[in-house]
Amino acid sequence: MNLTRTLIIGNSGSGKSWLAQRLAEQLRVPWTDLDRIHWLSDEHSIARPRNEALGMARIAADEERWLIEGVYGWIASELLSRATALIWLSLGDEDCVANIRRRETQDDERLVALLEWAGSYRKRDDSSGFAAHQRLFEGFTGSKIQLMDWKEITDFASEVGTIPIS
Repeated sequence: MNLTRTLIIGNSGSGKSWLAQRLAEQLRVPWTDLDRIHWLSDEHSIARPRNEALGMARIAADEERWLIEGVYGWIASELLSRATALIWLSLGDEDCVANIRRRETQDDERLVALLEWAGSYRKRDDSSGFAAHQRLFEGFTGSKIQLMDWKEITDFASEVGTIPIS
């Protein structure tokens, strides 16, 4: 599997950041979280202008080696032509909601909205929903893998050290 330029997609709470951090360390590549590009603030309340976000994502993807992760299919679709590998974390919505509950310390309106959004992944028809991610995955011609549960994700993370980079 050619992991030179790896894109990770999946629902909120699917483990994208967890996996990205480990792969970036093992592969010694820069890691970009698309939340930091999409949102202007840490509170996830103000979205960055679309063209500005796409420009920032393209700059990250212009590097020779990288790992980029996020839920935003509209950004991911712009980066696929540069990616050598696509990893789709397609855990069940219930698992993603449970993961979010475990990691979040605050119980506020933002958390409630995030839980509702993550719980609707398979029903949403936007660019960040299951169907859109499935289309990205099916259309990608490079190295790709779909990981469907936490064991597959952790096994993959532990095996990366044995996978040749190119």
